[in-house]
Amino acid sequence: MTPWEQLGLAIGHATDHEGATGCSVIRGIDTPFRCSAALLGRASGTRELATCDPDHLVDRTDAILLTGGSAYGLDAAAGVMRWMEERGRGFPVGGGVVPIVPTAVIFDLAPLGRFDARPTAAMAYAACDAASATSIAEGCVGAGTGALVGKAVGPAAAMKGGVGLGVAEGGGVLAAAFAVVNAFGDVRDEQGRIIAGARDSHGGFLDAVRLLRGQDAPAEFALMASVRRNTTLVFVAVSTPLSKAQLSQLARASTAAMHHRITPCGTSFDGDVLFAASPLDALPGFAGADDVPLARIEAVAGAAVERAIERGVVTAHGRDGIPGVADLRA
Repeated sequence: MTPWEQLGLAIGHATDHEGATGCSVIRGIDTPFRCSAALLGRASGTRELATCDPDHLVDRTDAILLTGGSAYGLDAAAGVMRWMEERGRGFPVGGGVVPIVPTAVIFDLAPLGRFDARPTAAMAYAACDAASATSIAEGCVGAGTGALVGKAVGPAAAMKGGVGLGVAEGGGVLAAAFAVVNAFGDVRDEQGRIIAGARDSHGGFLDAVRLLRGQDAPAEFALMASVRRNTTLVFVAVSTPLSKAQLSQLARASTAAMHHRITPCGTSFDGDVLFAASPLDALPGFAGADDVPLARIEAVAGAAVERAIERGVVTAHGRDGIPGVADLRA
């Protein structure tokens, strides 16, 4: 079984290659899951995020939609809800169900593709229907189709981002992460080396943090529209059943992995969101909530998030003159 099968989760994509946008759905294979979230930065676009709050009445989530299209893309969640309702999956109410589908968006309306290309409810329905726990595509698909990274000096010096998967296991805990990498900052490997980011005129990396700290930052920096078009979205699931309060803490702790791999991260120009999820009940073969400290779960989840972020750029191919990691290594 794949890690996603073990966790009872499936992922599906819908991609508009011409428009350079798309969406990705993470849903329970057969059952809902428990979920909380943490927000970084000031430029997030979300829907139904309140259901992830530990104080919210709803204690289950049916699916997470990660989508392009900026605020326009939030409408696509209706497609996931329709798919769920048709199968009787959702929060039970008198006369039917209300599917719980928290949604978060990235800004991909430009410079790739067309400004008027946005994920639709039909696309989200198709992504939900196609969701699988095996052979999950990475790179420039789904919500990562129009993603870019390293936009500190504008899109012309940026590199291609995308979606990536990461898995980590230890001490009876399994974690699997999914990342949509559309960052203002640079992406670094495990050793701290920049592998994708803002490039100079010679093709080397500028190092956005060093540039911003120095006196030679571009005078037009604060005015560039590109610096307001960034968001990295992450979903990480663990095998240990946790309460929403514990998941809220796990989400906050896992954002450290984002700061480690994306520099800078969570800026005033980013709308980063991290979802943390767990099964409602114990999974066979894995530690229960009383058998493992939360700190260990945080460590395993963080490792999965880091790997997913790196995969999000390593698997993304270049487009329209904007290179991917593989193009620079060729």
